[in-house]
Amino acid sequence: MGLHILKTTPFYSSSSKALLCTTTTLARCIGSNSVVPCNTRLRFPSSLPKAIICSISSSGSGRFLHQSNRRYRGSVVVAMAASGSIQKSEEEWRAILSPEQFRILREKGTEYPGTGEYDKFFGEGVYNCAGCGTPLYRSTTKFNSGCGWPAFYEGLPGAINRNLDPDGMRIEITCAACGGHLGHVFKGEGFRTPTNERHCVNSISLKFVPANSGQ
Repeated sequence: MGLHILKTTPFYSSSSKALLCTTTTLARCIGSNSVVPCNTRLRFPSSLPKAIICSISSSGSGRFLHQSNRRYRGSVVVAMAASGSIQKSEEEWRAILSPEQFRILREKGTEYPGTGEYDKFFGEGVYNCAGCGTPLYRSTTKFNSGCGWPAFYEGLPGAINRNLDPDGMRIEITCAACGGHLGHVFKGEGFRTPTNERHCVNSISLKFVPANSGQ
């Protein structure tokens, strides 16, 4: 299963799920085109907490691809699974999801408006897929649309897939890693957001992880 590290700040890890770096030490420590094995212990200072995006292949190596120009607050590490990397049978999903989670995530259901846990919630952190745990949205992209469901103006890069509904009326959004149904995306509604998009997401499709929680 591949992973993409989208955000790094001061952190120490020996996990195969994280390769951490800051811009000041990247060239010195691993070189601009080096491949770093998983489980390599890396520790870097915090002088420039910019994002380094990398991929980690199933063979156990990672290659850094490029540096993001965006800076981030807090000390959250956001790593996401590669597209389509989490495959389970219907029986396996039923075993790990509640009946309502299964109805929405796997059968493309919808929760009643205004009833979701995260509709009016605005804590700082990251929203993961409730099915597979893949990070999907930063809390900084959430806004109050008044629609009755959590609304975000963009997902994490590569975390969300878009597909036209069979009736051609709406665009469905799903978790890129496991295919879990999230909701729908709408564009051009006039909201004052950077993308002029509204990701209308079922609360039950999400699991909020607070900033600095260590998860």
